[in-house]
Amino acid sequence: MDDLRQQRIIGMVREYAPSEGYTLSRLDGVRFMRADGPITRVPVMYEPSIVIVCQGRKRGFLDDAVYTYDPHHYLVLSVPLPFESDTQASPEEPMLAVAVSIDLKLAAELVLLLDARHRRQPSAAAGMCSTPLDDAMSDTLLRLLQALGSEDDARVLGPGIVRELLYRVLTGPQGGAVHAALNQQSHFGRIGKALRRIHANYDRPVDVATLASDAGMSVAAFHAHFKAVTRTTPIQYLKTTRLHKARLLMVQDGVNAATASHMVGYESSSQFSREFKRFFGRTPAHEAAVMKSALIQMPAQPASAYVTMQ
Repeated sequence: MDDLRQQRIIGMVREYAPSEGYTLSRLDGVRFMRADGPITRVPVMYEPSIVIVCQGRKRGFLDDAVYTYDPHHYLVLSVPLPFESDTQASPEEPMLAVAVSIDLKLAAELVLLLDARHRRQPSAAAGMCSTPLDDAMSDTLLRLLQALGSEDDARVLGPGIVRELLYRVLTGPQGGAVHAALNQQSHFGRIGKALRRIHANYDRPVDVATLASDAGMSVAAFHAHFKAVTRTTPIQYLKTTRLHKARLLMVQDGVNAATASHMVGYESSSQFSREFKRFFGRTPAHEAAVMKSALIQMPAQPASAYVTMQ
């Protein structure tokens, strides 16, 4: 990335994200992330999105793979994935990032406009990938940040620039993964549909046989393809989604652990507490207190089809 362009980007993100945590922008689906110190490896849940780190460094850990996203590489997730992440930052050089949700309807419209040259096949780990940030992508990001400086520019120009940003992804190295996520006839696309169903019904029991039938697969084939995309099983994925949602409810809405466990579908609050501590390393009450005392800002998001905890 050009040094002058990078400094302009950093300056604007610093202005838009004055405090740690998450800051909503003037445009739905675009938000800022900031950390003023290092964050050790923690569980996260990202929705389909593009995450561009402008300063500092983040790493994603999915099974035995490590994905670095920093000023030279951006992260693309074509399906909602739970993984672990750590952050490199300091008060002098905070981690600053821009997260843009991938609108699957918009992506599908763009795919129809692209010819076969851009319809790449996804790699085996297509659900998540780190991609080099080129000049075209960073220039689009700069123009998006400039538009977000004014209500009128954000409303009139912003959606077109987000469309261009997604176009850059679709025509880049990871375009095939997004294409596959939209293709309901591909195994990858059918698993993506199952993931969206889990996110829409996380508070209800999940019948793996029904998910497999809806995907047009045997239970064994569904398990195999599900694990290939998410690196986990359907039941473990549901559990992870529930735990992330419960943490959000406790931090954002101030509900207690018993209420949160019931709201996300647990019948036993003691089982919820055990699984929460095993997953996050702290009791529900302790985790909520730590996040609040650390001034981690997680503003309520506009309605989303996914449980998201970045």
